This record gives sequence, C-alpha cells and structure tokens, in this order.
Amino acid sequence: MINNDVLRSIRYMLDLGDQHVVELARLADPSFALEKEEVRAFLLKEDEPGYQPCSDAVLAHVLDGLIVHLRGRDDSVAPRPVEKRISNNVVLKKLRVAFELRDVDMHQVFADAGFPVSKPELSALFRQPGHKNYRACGDQLLRNFLKGLTLRVRGG
Repeated sequence: MINNDVLRSIRYMLDLGDQHVVELARLADPSFALEKEEVRAFLLKEDEPGYQPCSDAVLAHVLDGLIVHLRGRDDSVAPRPVEKRISNNVVLKKLRVAFELRDVDMHQVFADAGFPVSKPELSALFRQPGHKNYRACGDQLLRNFLKGLTLRVRGG
C-alpha cells in the first residue's frame, strides 16, 4: 500500500491535525525533521499540485511515535532502530503493538471490515520473512485492517 494512503488512514482514524502528525514523528526521534507543510503535501492526492510521496522513514517515525503516544516509552529498553523499509506487514505489526491488539482483537477488526481472516493466515502475517509459513500482507488486506480499525477507534 502506498505510504501516503496509510498516513491518510491513520490521520483520519485518530482525527489528527497536521501538527499532531509532526509531533508523533518527533516522539519516535526528537531530531527527526518533519514540517507541517510536508505533512500537508503527503496528504494530497497524487494528481493534486504539491503532492509529495511519503518516504518509508517518515511513515516509520510516525508509526513508532504512535506506539510511544498510545503506550508510553519504556526507558528500561534501548530504543529500537527505525526501519529502513516499511512493508504492509511492518505497518500491521506496528499498529497491532500501538493499539495493544491480541489475536482475538485482530480477528474482530478484520471481521468488522467484512474481511474475515483465519488463524493460520493471521499468524503467517507476523512471521519473519524467511520463515516457511510467512505471508506477505497484500494491499487489500491492509486496507481492510485499517478500515476495521477505524470503525473500532471511531466507534462507527
């Protein structure tokens, strides 16, 4: 899925302003440079003037900041390095951690979106890429997860 679409979905789901997105990114790394104008450019549609593609680094910082915002920072553990490459599986994992979702919750989120997922399918999404049962998370799967999570968060 395009990083801009993921960012748009998260922003809508949590009803965040541009400045709040900037603050989330800085929660992950205070030295990370992100400006409101850049966020606005990421949120535009591809055919609109001023559109900019959202980099993996920006999305990773926003997702990591979301985890810190919702769960707090654990100072007893060294901060994890920010991912260089963001896949749909990584987005799914980070949202699962941020919202403290268990398997039952994940199944309910998918079911709420009208896209039920079996237990083996779900566990395959969270395996390491080299594992024989690993399954790449497709765009449709992530889109439905974001839709179901939005329904859960916004109460719609």
